[in-house]
Amino acid sequence: MHTRDALAKGETTDRLAVVAAWWESQYFSDQERAALALAEQVTALAVPERRTWDDGSLTDEQMSAISWLATVMNAWNRVAITSHYPVAP
Repeated sequence: MHTRDALAKGETTDRLAVVAAWWESQYFSDQERAALALAEQVTALAVPERRTWDDGSLTDEQMSAISWLATVMNAWNRVAITSHYPVAP
């Protein structure tokens, strides 16, 4: 879907082919490289080594609610940290 949209808006197949390794190519401007680096930083996930929390003490509904709450808070925190949003005392 995104590839079709990008092509329809004039993006080239060459650039789309190398976007997964954008830092190794010369196809992107400094501004595009900065945007791609920022997008990767904001979306990088920490991978836990083991699932110590998964001991059966949470219901499916609880796991879902906690996951959504953590996702929403993480999104707000990433925006605030990346934009240097001032936090009042």
